[in-house]
Amino acid sequence: MKTISLQIQNVKCNGCANTITNKLSDLINVSNVVVDVENGSVTFDYTDELALLNAKETLKLNGYPQVGEANPFGTKAKSFVSCAIGRMS
Repeated sequence: MKTISLQIQNVKCNGCANTITNKLSDLINVSNVVVDVENGSVTFDYTDELALLNAKETLKLNGYPQVGEANPFGTKAKSFVSCAIGRMS
């Protein structure tokens, strides 16, 4: 198991954190997901490079791309939807 911490964009609240935690925890070979809202980061364990790539893609698809990646309006909008869903769960 390897551990990584990623700086991600669009993390605004605990709703965002809930969504990120739930989405990444559902992935095979990803575990121990911790989101730091204040620092805009997520830390998790993964088993191999495929699991890491899947985690990064899942973050991006839900509106939370890594810092340095493109963050167009559509991605920001996805993060607002993910945030709202996270608040309800």
